[in-house]
Order: sequence, then structure tokens, then C-alpha cells
Amino acid sequence: MLITPQFPVYSKQLRHCHCCPRRCRVDRLAGEVGFCKIGGQALVSHVGLHHGEEPPISGDHGSGTIFFAGCNLRCVFCQNHQISQNFQHSSVTPMSTAALADAMLRLQADGAHNINFVSPSHVLWQMADAIVSAKSKGLVLPIVYNSNGYDSPAALGQIRGLIDIYLPDLKYMDTSMAHNYSKVDDYAEVVGGVLAEMLDQVGHLELDDNDVAQKGLLVRHLVMPDGMENSKQCLRLLAKLDRQTTISLMSQYSPQHHAAQHPNINRTLSLAEYEEITDFALSLGLDNVFVQALSSQEVYLPDFDKDQPFAR
Repeated sequence: MLITPQFPVYSKQLRHCHCCPRRCRVDRLAGEVGFCKIGGQALVSHVGLHHGEEPPISGDHGSGTIFFAGCNLRCVFCQNHQISQNFQHSSVTPMSTAALADAMLRLQADGAHNINFVSPSHVLWQMADAIVSAKSKGLVLPIVYNSNGYDSPAALGQIRGLIDIYLPDLKYMDTSMAHNYSKVDDYAEVVGGVLAEMLDQVGHLELDDNDVAQKGLLVRHLVMPDGMENSKQCLRLLAKLDRQTTISLMSQYSPQHHAAQHPNINRTLSLAEYEEITDFALSLGLDNVFVQALSSQEVYLPDFDKDQPFAR
């Protein structure tokens, strides 16, 4: 049985921040910032129902998303670059623990299937305190941790019991791609332990009678152009982790942000490339796989200049 610490407790660790593998050790409560450039208060760019996640996450009513600004990666192709790398964007608002808790309760009242924290790795402690607060006020929805996969297994261990559904990316096993495209050198070293910790905490994906996720792990992998071997290495890692793991193989890559500066990824994914990777997943015995149509390359691009960044 989970014994929840008294609120607040997690955010105290911002005084020597180690919530992600960067381990910057800066005092964010005193206004210092590390790689993510975010201080002691979380920055939020969008709160609302989102219908564009995987079917078990969005369901019929939508996922109750809270999009954090900032990131502990610097992906040159980031579809959310307006908020992940631009903290002055008009949609970005500082939110206290109490405000985050209230936002969760509003989403619950609006009929959300879950509370979906998008890009939480660098604001892990603020998120955790807000979850504790919201649960004390009547939040009962499953909590989704929707991250880029560059997380700290030790930090995730500290929030065991607060997260019901883990929805991480598995971006890279190719170190040069990680360095060139996301300014990270140890992603491949870290992510295996991250996925193992997540699976140990929540197990495999569990759905209710309406096929909406209640608990478990769902791993996303974005197939990138000219990245076939990287994708195959990622799938081998998942097969080694557990062949029953639920996977979302995403075809929605399109060259956004600074991708034009990198010729190998300055194009969309081809159907032949995507089919090669889906076939490879099946050859490894990975049967629990969601796939996307290539038309998703245009459908899922957000625009945070709009009140509703995502079209249904």
C-alpha cells in the first residue's frame, strides 16, 4: 500500500535538482536554472481535452492534457518547439502547485478519461506535489506520465504509486543521432533502465470495458527518415524488455523547427521505410503494436498560437 508523503515534499529537491539524467544540481527554488531553463515554478502552455493520442489514452471523451513548457532535450525536429524551446511564447503561464491541482480537477469535471502530463521530466517534483494535492481534493482519474524517455530511474522510483500509465518515447539507441538531433549523449545508456522501472511500477497496459487505459506502460517510437537501424535497435530493446509491451509505432515525423539544417531528416517518412519497421517489429514477436497512417504527418502538428492547438 502506498503511503503518500505529506504535501509538499517533492519540490524541496529543487534546491539541488536531480529530477532528470542531466543532474544539474542547481537551486531552482533560488532562481537558478539548469539545462531545462525552468526555475522553481512549472510553466504550462496548454490545458485541455486532447483527442489525438493513442485510442486507449484519448478514448471517446479525450485525454486531459497539461502541456509543460521547456524540456531537457533540444530536438531539432520538435513539433512542440513553440513551447519546448521558447519560454516567451504567449501561451506559456507559470503555475503553482495549487493551480496545477485545480487544473486537474477541472479536466476531471470536463469528462477527461485521465490526466496526461506532457513533457514532465524536468518538472517532475512540481508535478508530483500537484498530484498529491489534487488527490486530496477528490481527483480519481488515472495519471499519465507522457515523457521523452530521458528520465531518471531513481527519480521515477521516488514517485512510485503516483503514476498509473507511463507513456514514454523511445527515441534513440543510436548515440550519434541522439547527439546530433537532441543534444544528448547518454540517451541510449539511460532509456533501458527507464523503461524497466516504468514497467516494474505499472506492468503491461490494462484497459477497461470501453478499451480505455487504466494502468500500464505504452512505449512510443517515432520512426525517422534514414533511421532504419536506429528503429530496429529500439525494437530489439523492447523485445528484450518484454515482448508483451504495448508499442505505438509512429509515422507522423515531418521536418519541423531546425530539421532543414540536417539533410538526412529534412523530409517525411516514406511508406516503404515505415513498413520495413512494422514488419521488423512483428518479426521480433512484438504483437501489441499501434500503427499510424502516413497522413498523420500533417494531421498531428500543433499550433500553440491558437487557443485550441490540436484539431480533433
